[in-house]
Amino acid sequence: MNRSFLFLLGSSRTDGNTEALARRAAEQLPAEVEQRWLSLAEHPLPDFEDLRHDADHVRPTGNNTALLLDATLAATDIVIVSPLYWYSVSAPVKRYLDYWSGWLRTPGLDFKATLAGRTLWGVTVLADPDPALADPLVGTLRNSAAYMGMRFGGVLLGNGSKPGDVLKDTGALTRAKTFFE
Repeated sequence: MNRSFLFLLGSSRTDGNTEALARRAAEQLPAEVEQRWLSLAEHPLPDFEDLRHDADHVRPTGNNTALLLDATLAATDIVIVSPLYWYSVSAPVKRYLDYWSGWLRTPGLDFKATLAGRTLWGVTVLADPDPALADPLVGTLRNSAAYMGMRFGGVLLGNGSKPGDVLKDTGALTRAKTFFE
């Protein structure tokens, strides 16, 4: 299977620092690697309802849920592009990950087996010089990957607050050049 990257943009703002850093890292991918960029703000998921114990699960069709499920299943590499919000992932990213619980129980989908062996990555920008403040976000992604049997590619961290600030973070830009290797 050729590599196919799914970049899930979790910011409520377009062209923010986290997206800029992710795009810098993606520029380094070989031309033959497919890239698909989806904004969770432009393709919002409804609130997640945990129906594990009281309903039949069916494969979603014809809406944002189906779009995101199909894109997830098609990707060899999933990149969560989320600014650090209150020390973790943004609400749209958290909602997307919550949907994994439902997709795990969808008959005939084999969601966990399909994602096993694929790679989960993260890109985030925080407005504080202490990278340890991103530990909860990193833990969320690392633990999600482990549960699914996925490889964890790590999280590319950058620093900035106002739009464009991350482009002054020379350390992050340097790390972006080799992040997906």
